[in-house]
Parts: sequence; structure tokens; C-alpha cells
Amino acid sequence: MSIYEFNVQTIDHKEQSLEDYKGNVILIVNTATKCGLKNQFSSLETLYQKYKDDGFVVLGFPSNQFLNQEPGTDEEVSQACQLNFGVTFPLFSKINVNGKDAHPLFKYLTKQQSGILGGAIKWNFTKFLIDRDGNVVSRFAPKTEPEAFEDEIKKLL
Repeated sequence: MSIYEFNVQTIDHKEQSLEDYKGNVILIVNTATKCGLKNQFSSLETLYQKYKDDGFVVLGFPSNQFLNQEPGTDEEVSQACQLNFGVTFPLFSKINVNGKDAHPLFKYLTKQQSGILGGAIKWNFTKFLIDRDGNVVSRFAPKTEPEAFEDEIKKLL
């Protein structure tokens, strides 16, 4: 099994297969525009712009599971990301990342890289790095700034 077997809903409510990203290095992030770590949107966008032509993509999955920090509609989330942070990387419809209603993709990710809490997503901006073959190779804590693992991204490219 790999991440390519999952379908997700884009932020404008279109069904999309993650197989569309096959062959790319992917960074999957659960996001929230009202989170104290929201400045990472800009860092994520910088990395995306720097390496997208080399086959790198950031996929943002908004979630409202942590202190109601993503209360808006998908349209409001999309606008906030574009206007406040200049986000151009792909965003997807709001999902749950923990619990019985967690999206199957995040159940898979946390099983592959369990992290320090035995799988559960600790907070917004938990990041999963996927290699070109769809393997989950690393998990980064919410407070880990995207620049901190840029060298790991470059090695996979």
C-alpha cells in the first residue's frame, strides 16, 4: 500500500487521486489559519516555489480538530491562505486527522510514522515527507520549521 491509493477532495470539492502526484516528493501537512504556527504557511510556500520545478509539492489539509483553529468554510480557508500567506500549493477540503473520523490518508500516515504520541497527530502543522515512490520517510513535529528539513527534501529530489 502507498499514499497513491487514496482519494482526497480538493478545497473546491473535486475528487482527486493522490496518484496524480506519483513521482514527486510530497510534503503532507495538516494546517490551520488561526493557529499560532500559521507563519509556517509562508515557509511552506517558499519551499514549494523553490523546488516545485524539481518535482516537489506541498499538500495542505486544513483541520479544525485543535482548539477550533480552522472554523471557516473551505472557501474561507482558501481565501485566507491566498490573501494572508500567498499560498499557491494545493489545498484540500477540511478533514479530521485524529480519532474514529480521521481521514483514511491520515490514519495511514500515522501508522507509517507513528511519532512520539504513538500515532496521534499532536497539533496543527504536523508534516509527513513522502519519497518519489510514495513511501512515508519522515514525520516532523508541528514546531519544526520547514527549513529545518530542507536538506532531507533535496536528498529525495
